[in-house]
Amino acid sequence: MDNINHLLVVFTAYVIAAGSPGPSTLRIMGVAMNHGRQAGLALAAGVISGSLFWGLSAATGVSALLAHYAEALIVLKIFGGLYLLYLAVRAARSAMTPDTATSTGVARSDASPSSAALYRHGLIMHLANPKAVLAWIALVTLGLGAEASWRDVATILAGCAVLSVTIFGGYALAFSTAPMIRLYRRARRGIEGVLAAFFGFAGLRLLLSRV
Repeated sequence: MDNINHLLVVFTAYVIAAGSPGPSTLRIMGVAMNHGRQAGLALAAGVISGSLFWGLSAATGVSALLAHYAEALIVLKIFGGLYLLYLAVRAARSAMTPDTATSTGVARSDASPSSAALYRHGLIMHLANPKAVLAWIALVTLGLGAEASWRDVATILAGCAVLSVTIFGGYALAFSTAPMIRLYRRARRGIEGVLAAFFGFAGLRLLLSRV
């Protein structure tokens, strides 16, 4: 019973951390509304892969070792912050681009990227986030005691993997529905403006933080 309660605490913490609004979830929402289900799922797959990479690293002690080297986290912080600012610039440019008279109602300059490019985009976005490293260390520390076995590790990783697919894939599916796409087409510039402000704030906050 104690193990079950322990796992519930870990999985609840993961759902809150992964499901709450952040750069990854907001980017998935924007891509799914703008480019459709396949694009949203491709980006989500990259985010999921990055999350599982840090999960495996945390379980094997790699990320804990990384956290002890301030230089490594500083590099991740700078890269992640600059990448978020890059996303902010892209979203701002999209927000300033007038709608054109196309059948889709989406600006011509906003061409749909390939699934491979979106996957890499999601992967880089998550791997470059030092918060993800520290969050996974906290989760593993919370879920694994001194006498934890490899089965405990596998259970936590498998459970979080399922939750990761459900959460990030769910965002992609939910925001690629027809009502959401119509909403994006009507309010594209406003939505991209909000995303630009969020990514800009998140990037500057990350660069100025002491992570």
